[in-house]
Amino acid sequence: MRRRLLALLVVALISGIVAGTVASASERANARRARIPALPALAEVTAMCPVPSTYRGAFARAAHDTGLPLAMLVAVGQVESNLQANATSSADARGLLQVLPSTGAALQLDVDRPETNVLAGARYLRQLLDYFHSTDLALAAYNAGPTAVSEAGGAPTNETWRYVANVTTLWRELRGCR
Repeated sequence: MRRRLLALLVVALISGIVAGTVASASERANARRARIPALPALAEVTAMCPVPSTYRGAFARAAHDTGLPLAMLVAVGQVESNLQANATSSADARGLLQVLPSTGAALQLDVDRPETNVLAGARYLRQLLDYFHSTDLALAAYNAGPTAVSEAGGAPTNETWRYVANVTTLWRELRGCR
């Protein structure tokens, strides 16, 4: 019995030595090959929000002014207008965050200028969040209107459900971007 255990121990030691030698040789061979630069860490890749540089300042100022996450505003802008400043909806919502002229007027901001459009959308979304105390309900109200959401007790249509889901998914993907 002892001889068998001793034999197994010797075989294990020899196997370990051989494996270490083979691994060292392959590491040396790999070190001689040309190296491809390492991919940046995921945090570095997602660090910058995908906002055209022309509008980056407007989004950053609006996020700072309202206390809303930049990623949330970018997600709303992406879903609303695909970040196109000249976008107009069938309901006459305009710009990057698709703000109605009446909403802009109530906030004393021009919805036709990208800088103030983003600020108007952010301030309106802040008001909705303060009223509903729920991001899902606030996003639904941003899309369908606060009266429709209040009357329905949530998203009033499937289109609004999809809107909330799309913004939330994108917001999660962008979380932490700056």
